[in-house]
Amino acid sequence: MGVQEEQFDIYDKDMQPIGTASREEVHAKGWWHRTFQCWIWDAAEPAGEGSILFQERHPGKDTFPGLLDISCAGHLLAGESVEDGVRELQEELGVEVPFDRLISCGIFAEEDELPGGRMDREFCHVFVLPLSRRLESYRLQEDEVTGLYRMPLPVFRRLVEGLPLTAKLSGAAVDAKGQLLPAVQRVTPERLVPHSPAYYRLVLDAVERLTDGGRAE
Repeated sequence: MGVQEEQFDIYDKDMQPIGTASREEVHAKGWWHRTFQCWIWDAAEPAGEGSILFQERHPGKDTFPGLLDISCAGHLLAGESVEDGVRELQEELGVEVPFDRLISCGIFAEEDELPGGRMDREFCHVFVLPLSRRLESYRLQEDEVTGLYRMPLPVFRRLVEGLPLTAKLSGAAVDAKGQLLPAVQRVTPERLVPHSPAYYRLVLDAVERLTDGGRAE
């Protein structure tokens, strides 16, 4: 017996539930579905600025392979609550935190065209997690994530403002032995999974509220 394909709850454009469908059908027919997305905010690195953590997607991913994206993200399966999404942090990054540690940024409706004429329509439940730790201490799900890179807050603001972006990001990448080692990557917009400035604004607003006296670990 083959592995059963993941099932997602599906919705109309007003986020009203209309049933369930397989991952393949959801993307083939462009059904709206829900995702959990969490950005990690490290107030300590670099000193005086803090940074947003980006993950480097595995080159074998079927969408946006090898590009830099949200610290941690994944689909919510059929029957799962938004709170269940914290499992993605443990699975992808080895981070175990209770849901109440997350700062909600709101829900963002996002549409992306996929190869083969498919459409990805997501209601993104977006969160920020204040967390300061050495990059080498993360435990990556290597078939999903191949590296982590810190984007200093002033550089992230350029994404929000839609300004030209070229930056050198410090991070850590998985080597042939599966170890996370220090790495540096030069980043331009072409190296990032495309998100709109309005999406990045949700994240920046939450981080700026934290810098005015919010929580950090």
